[in-house]
Amino acid sequence: MTTPNPAERICVAVTGASGTPYALRLIEVLVAAGRPVDVIFSKAALLVTATETDLTLPGKPQGQLLALQQYLKLEADSTMIRVFGRDDWMAPWASGSGQPGPLVICPCSTGTLSAIAVGASDNLIERAADVALKEDRKMILVPRESPYSEIHLNNMLSLKRMGAVIIPASPGFYNRPQSLQDIIDFVVARILNQLGVPQSLMPKWGEPDSTGEQQGE
Repeated sequence: MTTPNPAERICVAVTGASGTPYALRLIEVLVAAGRPVDVIFSKAALLVTATETDLTLPGKPQGQLLALQQYLKLEADSTMIRVFGRDDWMAPWASGSGQPGPLVICPCSTGTLSAIAVGASDNLIERAADVALKEDRKMILVPRESPYSEIHLNNMLSLKRMGAVIIPASPGFYNRPQSLQDIIDFVVARILNQLGVPQSLMPKWGEPDSTGEQQGE
């Protein structure tokens, strides 16, 4: 798949798997890095977000936008974040002639994984993924399930063969995380590396961390 252009918007789609804190942190870091973000929430993601975080998102995209702007402490007229409804077929991500940037589905439910694998395109998230595949664009899927069934694994293998990047929400511990934020940042750093966005959340293997110690020591 093509290398993302720093000038392009990045789409972060949030589905109903556990792991909303990963998505919110990813959006936060991307905006802080000056990368504009488009966001799509599935219906189930609204419930999971309220369950896993202190953020409550309304059902309408405009309300979700305001909630995210407040959460990230952005000005109300900021253009760094746009939110599209899951049934907004006029959104740029619904067409190959629309927005050309990379797509991250984080977390990616196994239901969404299945729908993408068979080209269902029943909502904007699934259609955006279908467009990313057919246009050979960067697409990162962050599944979160345990254990994985043979169906889940076959769907991941199929999508990997189609060009998708699969990053399971499986944080490592060699960096000796001291907080829940460190665990979240481990996965987010992996996503940012794949997007080509510079990040200081996690040093690369063999590079010194903030204490001067090398990863792997």
